[in-house]
Amino acid sequence: MHVGMKIPTDRREFLQKTGMLTGMLALGSPLALLAPSRAWALDLTSLSGDEGLALMAAARTIAPHDGLDDAAYALIVRAVDTAAAKDQGLRKQLREGVASLGTGFAASTESARVETLRRIEGTPFFQQFRIQTLQVLYASPLAYAYFGYEGEAFSKGGYLLRGFNELRWLPEVPLADSGPVLTG
Repeated sequence: MHVGMKIPTDRREFLQKTGMLTGMLALGSPLALLAPSRAWALDLTSLSGDEGLALMAAARTIAPHDGLDDAAYALIVRAVDTAAAKDQGLRKQLREGVASLGTGFAASTESARVETLRRIEGTPFFQQFRIQTLQVLYASPLAYAYFGYEGEAFSKGGYLLRGFNELRWLPEVPLADSGPVLTG
């Protein structure tokens, strides 16, 4: 393809093939402190906006945290969308999987979503999406902030002086007796 070559693209076709997710961070959320703005938007390249909403609802149903903002779940959709852009087989699997959720999945009650996901939990789509949900969500700085996880401790001097010694339910152990017991 030449650099200056124009590809005829119909606006309607372009909008049908791509999607966008948008949202607002809750005002009192710990995530709002990290973000430069409370508003967020996510451009989708492989999925439509409705497919993205369905996947975001599925992710929230798989890993439910009532106070966690949609932005954290949108990161899962972004990761899946990015992978689908590179893999036509995955894109097909996602589209078929979202179709198996049924229309209105994102707007249905949590109990209805759970039933729908139970019905398809043996499918490759569900298994792949569940793994992706858990990996992306719990490795996200947004989830870290929500759960109060400060990150790894090695670069901050380790755990010994950063909370390890704050156990109030254990008796104090003298430092001289804290090493391994050597017998002879």
